[in-house]
Amino acid sequence: MLAEIIAIGDELLIGQVIDTNSNYIAAQLTANGINVQHINAVSDEKTRILIALETALGRADLVILTGGLGPTNDDITKKTLAEYFNTNLILHEEMLIQVKTFISGRGIPFSEKHQLQAVLPENCIALKNSTGTAPGMWFEKEGKIVVSLPGVPLEMKSLMQEEVLPRIAKINTNRIYNLTISTIGYTESALAELIAPWETKLPSDVKLAYLPAPGQVRLRISRQGENMDQMQSASELLYANLRNYLPESAIYSLSDNSIQKTVHQLLTQKGLSFATAESCTGGYIAHLLTSLPGSSVYFSGSVVAYSNQIKANILNVSEETLSTYGAVSKETVTEMAQNIRALFKVEIAVAVSGIAGPDGGTLDKPVGTVHIAVAYRNGIIAQQFQFGKIRERNIISAATSALNMVRLCILANY
Repeated sequence: MLAEIIAIGDELLIGQVIDTNSNYIAAQLTANGINVQHINAVSDEKTRILIALETALGRADLVILTGGLGPTNDDITKKTLAEYFNTNLILHEEMLIQVKTFISGRGIPFSEKHQLQAVLPENCIALKNSTGTAPGMWFEKEGKIVVSLPGVPLEMKSLMQEEVLPRIAKINTNRIYNLTISTIGYTESALAELIAPWETKLPSDVKLAYLPAPGQVRLRISRQGENMDQMQSASELLYANLRNYLPESAIYSLSDNSIQKTVHQLLTQKGLSFATAESCTGGYIAHLLTSLPGSSVYFSGSVVAYSNQIKANILNVSEETLSTYGAVSKETVTEMAQNIRALFKVEIAVAVSGIAGPDGGTLDKPVGTVHIAVAYRNGIIAQQFQFGKIRERNIISAATSALNMVRLCILANY
């Protein structure tokens, strides 16, 4: 079954709102064996919506629209769909009861605007919205399905889970199996060259995708069929063969787990306390970890030592080290890591110092030069990295590399 998603709203086209709905819907459809072929965004104009819908139905079996189901004048999706399916708008009594129940449960006076939410195209199947007042709509015509959902993400998600996906499961037997292999330390081109002998031998029914990010690349193996167990077994055999072409340290997860989630899990499982001393990353490593629930179990704290004064006065980096080797050096991050570990009395600590850019570089230490050190029970691990000239990318790459060094340290020593 082929699907297309149409997101409706001027706010999407002017960049005022990011379209997270399409991302969610696409992921859910894919997980349920539906091939999403196109995602489209259109303005709140009847003509544009009609053209987009007609085009989508010409190439897809299922079209899901989001947005434009509110009670205000700029919400025109219901009227437009009624026109497209040549039907009238009527007051749907069951949905009216649903809307009244929802409104009264929140102590809000019922109004004419609320009643308009229960006015739907006569020939649609109304989909109950348990988290809001705008019902979803399900249309069937000439073997094609059109579903219209609210643009409010919470309401859209509940309708997808409670109404749309169960209906799709009854009519679609195809399944899509995805195996995601998260790698680190290689660029997309370098990884592709390394695994080229493996890739050329992939079966014709396997689709391989490269999903690059700063410092890491995810490989996604996809295949379609009706037997998930068989597809999983076959994909795992492919992965086992792939390991012959990559060093063990290059693969950090067999899922969409981020590097910070992987380190988070290792620290938690091993019962290890952790701290960071950050210069060029400005606390970003600490942010990545403390954004995860449960990080308080292992994370003790962080010092953002952006200036040499803080490096010296708080982290006790010697003035001699700073004057001889500079803030961006193996010697400085070594002292930063060792001293933050002692100061916070943790098992493992990481320190980062570098030149994020766009200025501040020299011939000896150009923009993108980063030094990272990990202090642990048996000593210190330090490494120099050379990233690019883009500040934001350098910060992300430095944090990613630091977390990977922590990961490898834990695996090797704990």
